[in-house]
Amino acid sequence: MNDVPASALLRARILVVDDEPHGRLALNELLQGPDREVVLASSGAEALRAAAVQDFALVLLDVRMPGMDGIELGSILAERNGVPFLYLSAYGQPDIVQQAASHGALGYLVKPLDISQILPSIETALSRSVERDRLRESEANLNSALAGKRETDLAIGLLMERRRLDRHQAFEMLRSHARSERRTIVDAARELVDSIEKINALPEPVKPARRKRTVKGSRSSPG
Repeated sequence: MNDVPASALLRARILVVDDEPHGRLALNELLQGPDREVVLASSGAEALRAAAVQDFALVLLDVRMPGMDGIELGSILAERNGVPFLYLSAYGQPDIVQQAASHGALGYLVKPLDISQILPSIETALSRSVERDRLRESEANLNSALAGKRETDLAIGLLMERRRLDRHQAFEMLRSHARSERRTIVDAARELVDSIEKINALPEPVKPARRKRTVKGSRSSPG
C-alpha cells in the first residue's frame, strides 16, 4: 500500500478497532502519516480503554468481533465521548446496515476494502468531525458569552439597587472596580454576584426564646 497516493486527510487521531491482525495492520499502513496518528485496538474493551485517555477524531469499527461487537461499541463511544465512527464489515446485510445507521454511524464500508473508496469516505468523516468540533466550540463560546452577560446584568442590577444608581452609573462603577483590580468586567461581576449569593445563603440567626413573665399574686386565705 506504500504506492497509494497521499490523501489530503485532515490532522487527526484515528482509532481502528478490528479483531483481525491483518485488517488492523492494513488500515494502519494506509492511514498512518505525518498529519495522522493511528491507534490500534483488537477488542471493544481495549478500544474503550484507549478512548478513556485519548481524544479521537474518528473511529473505524469492525462489526463482527468476539465479546463486545462493533454495534454495541459504537453506541457506547457515541454516548460517552461523542466520537464519530465508521463501520467496517464483511457483511452487507440490510438489517445490519440499518442497525449501524440507527446508532449514528457516519458510514458503512464493506470488506474487502477498496482503497479508492475508503479514503474519500474517511476524508468525509473527518471533515464532519472537524465541523462537529467547531459547532461545539461555537456553542460553548456562545453559552459563555450569555453567562457573562447574565452575571454582568445581575451585578449592575445589584449596584443600582444598593447604591441607588442608574444603569449607566452602575456600569461605570463596575468597570472602574474591574480596572482597579486588573480584571475583566465579567470576572468582577461574577465575584460581586457570588458574594451577594453567599451572604443571602447564610442562615438566619436563631432568635432567643422570650421568657414568659409570671405575675406573682397574693394567696387568699381560706374563708
